[in-house]
Amino acid sequence: MKRFEGTQSYVATEDLKVAVNAAVTLRRPLLVKGEPGTGKTVLAYEIAKATGAELIEWNIKSTTKAQQGLYEYDAVARLRDGQLGDPRVHDIANYIRKGKLWEAFTRPQPPVLLIDEIDKADIEFPNDLLQELDRMEFHVYETKETVRAAERPIVVITSNNEKELPDAFLRRCFFHYIKFPDRETMQAIVDVHFPGIQKILVSKAMDIFYDVREVPGLKKKPSTSELLDWLKLLLHEDMPLEVLQNRDPTKAIPPLHGALLKNEQDVMLFERLAFMAKRQANRP
Repeated sequence: MKRFEGTQSYVATEDLKVAVNAAVTLRRPLLVKGEPGTGKTVLAYEIAKATGAELIEWNIKSTTKAQQGLYEYDAVARLRDGQLGDPRVHDIANYIRKGKLWEAFTRPQPPVLLIDEIDKADIEFPNDLLQELDRMEFHVYETKETVRAAERPIVVITSNNEKELPDAFLRRCFFHYIKFPDRETMQAIVDVHFPGIQKILVSKAMDIFYDVREVPGLKKKPSTSELLDWLKLLLHEDMPLEVLQNRDPTKAIPPLHGALLKNEQDVMLFERLAFMAKRQANRP
């Protein structure tokens, strides 16, 4: 595989490129952590695009079990078909549902396997996948066959850091934490999504955006994807530049703030800040 250098639509920092290429060289899963909205999931899409590989996506939920990624045996359907006299019951393979790991292991060309938001699952979930990810194989007890990957897929695992992952699992991964983009990187990301956008507009919008992120007591800091949504709205609404340039503390809430502030506690926090600034300004 050629080295990953990012794509036209995805700005990869130097340390992220190193991490992706190191994980591929070591043939270990790449565990990517970071704030929500920093491009962890999109990274897997872009690796697949850059390498010309198929993307197989396994979205993890709180109820997801590791076994579902391998296969599931539908005993209930087989029992029902047996009662109805269906001839398919004589072949147990008809009742085996292949999971995402099975799909990834048996593709003719190694795909990119995305295990998305692994920290949503039960704490035992990562431990239950240790052997399968290590050996790239598993046994199907019902059919007595072994599913084995001829060539290791590129495995990308994402986590929002909601809970700690077991040490035994971490040892088997190459780890990378996606830091929140600095202004220079953010400018490059904006340029990719909004080519030719007015520089002064971006500069003022980013001033407000980074100021919002620094407000003490904020429950949810706005993410990269939310900045992009906000810029899209500002452009669509043809927001006058003076509105962004007006840094009056008595008007603390940014215009179209619904794109940046996603819960009532944070909106109320900004309303309180504006009220306090107004009261301070009215003092003799």
